[in-house]
Amino acid sequence: MNIENKAVNTLRMLSVDQIENANSGHPGLPLGAAPMAYALFKNHLVRDSKDLNWKNRDRFVLSAGHGSALLYSLFYLFDYGLTLDDLKNFRQLDSKTPGHPEYGHTRGVEATTGPLGQGIAMAVGMAIAEEKLAALYNKDDLKLVDHYTYALVGDGCLMEGISNEASSLAGTLKLDKLIVLYDSNKISIEGSTDLAFSENVCDRYKALGWDTFVVHDGNDLDEINAKIEEAKKSDKPALIEVKTKIGYGSPREDSAKAHGEPLGKEDRKSTREFFGLPDEDFYVAEDVKAHFQKIVEENTARVNEKKKIEEEYAKKYPKEYEDYLAAFNLEKKELLEDSYYDSFDKDMATRAISGEVLNKIAKDNIHIFGGSADLGPSNKTMLKGEEYFSADNRLGRNITFGVRENAMGAITNGILLHGGLRTYASTFLVFSDYLKPTIRLAALMNLPNVYIFTHDSIGVGEDGPTHQPIEHLAMLRSIPGIVVIRPADGRETVASLNLAFNSKNTPFVLALSRQNLPQLENSSRDIYRGAYIIKKEEGELEKIVIATGSEVSLALEAAEGLKGVRVVSMPSMEMFDAQSSDYKEEILPSNITKRISLEALSSFGWHKYIGIKGMAISIDTFGASGKGAEVFERFGFTKENIRRKIQEF
Repeated sequence: MNIENKAVNTLRMLSVDQIENANSGHPGLPLGAAPMAYALFKNHLVRDSKDLNWKNRDRFVLSAGHGSALLYSLFYLFDYGLTLDDLKNFRQLDSKTPGHPEYGHTRGVEATTGPLGQGIAMAVGMAIAEEKLAALYNKDDLKLVDHYTYALVGDGCLMEGISNEASSLAGTLKLDKLIVLYDSNKISIEGSTDLAFSENVCDRYKALGWDTFVVHDGNDLDEINAKIEEAKKSDKPALIEVKTKIGYGSPREDSAKAHGEPLGKEDRKSTREFFGLPDEDFYVAEDVKAHFQKIVEENTARVNEKKKIEEEYAKKYPKEYEDYLAAFNLEKKELLEDSYYDSFDKDMATRAISGEVLNKIAKDNIHIFGGSADLGPSNKTMLKGEEYFSADNRLGRNITFGVRENAMGAITNGILLHGGLRTYASTFLVFSDYLKPTIRLAALMNLPNVYIFTHDSIGVGEDGPTHQPIEHLAMLRSIPGIVVIRPADGRETVASLNLAFNSKNTPFVLALSRQNLPQLENSSRDIYRGAYIIKKEEGELEKIVIATGSEVSLALEAAEGLKGVRVVSMPSMEMFDAQSSDYKEEILPSNITKRISLEALSSFGWHKYIGIKGMAISIDTFGASGKGAEVFERFGFTKENIRRKIQEF
């Protein structure tokens, strides 16, 4: 056995040992895909093991995140900072080697993966970011930004619709620095992929505008290397189908049983024998250690050559280099002058106000880069005077994602993971359903993504119940680690965007109206507290009306002249929950049990603030098709009806 085959087999068995030790995990992928991972890390992936956050590094995303044991074995042998003890703690509480890769938890992990298809879509985002930053900073004589994005996917990843969405856009944009290794073993948990996945994947990807390559023997390192080299020369994104056997070398080879459970002691022993390794847990031969150390040194030399270019760039173009470095630091700053908060004086939809604010912020911040799922004119998210980002124009600042909400969410996550850019994603609030998995991952990864969701209630009107969100804010508010804001007017909307684009590690969701809303005399820019008194009670406090967004003005109208009624604007439940108990008591005194929530959406979640004795004026059915004002009237959202309910309560 030559040293390279021995190194690959060591990777395999280290992965198997992790899984056996934990009595949990997925041995099938590591056994089959170890050769392609080894070839990539050894010969192509340019990363600094001592500086894993180096900005011009190649990115690698394990989209098939269940194969995490292989990733940790690679990290250990390629000197990324994991120890043998870390491998022995695989899948244990608080270990550095969790069941699926977690960004920000394990050094070297570029993205949190596990939900299949998300990884390849985030890789598309990383490739977009590389192209954008290259267009901004590269010079004819020096390339400051010049790296590849690689992803390893399985059959399951390519079954998921999100992978097709993202790959379609990647092909359209000709992202030629994106290379995907496809672990094609034709087995899923339920058995042969022929049961549900029979298309020719390479033909599909050719139709999507990719170059495709096939490695017929997944153990042939020379063939794998040759195809990666060919892929690098392409002017398109590239898919390399590597034909493998799941669970290769084990008694469970080519079986669904190899996918997601430990081999067991006897099968592990026979697998070791097949690979010619001694029957010893977590075995790494001295010559294998030396082999990997030599590879690390060779890779460091490649890194240093690229860093020399970076040093030369810094000397020749110091201002641009300083700007480039600053773009990766998410420093909080005031994006708008004080007077701007009070600049809106006529009735306007909060989506329209948001559009003006977004353009004002983006004008002086060239690193803001985002778009909509084919709804830019409706969402008001087009950056005026700017062109589309395209295959022919990498300087364009508007991304048109097409009707691909799920991919849009993952791609913008990928852009943020790459670093150097601020991004946003936009669609109608009702279609946030399509983004939910990606928003959840943004929260898990502490990414400051900005989601601009418009048409936020039954005020959508004529488009009817299919387009009228009811339960969506409740769903979004239930996701840990995000902030949802539903502003009531211009002042609150300006403050919302300032907060969102200043976030360092929290995703922000903005829910904005289609219909015009009045500018409120007593609204506040200090919405960071989540809720505030917008109308103080006359006389002794008896009742509290809590409203959000378009219903704040309705609450004020309904409560006008009523004694003892306080109106509270609560643009963000999450920010209010984060306040001190004293502040919360000041806004919602505990002795006042007559509390009314007013929101033209689901009542779910409101009893946290109004109590079991409170009254939720909400909508717990689907909406109806008709003019917005008439639909509001149908569901009782009128000044007269709300006033009557307040009085009778």
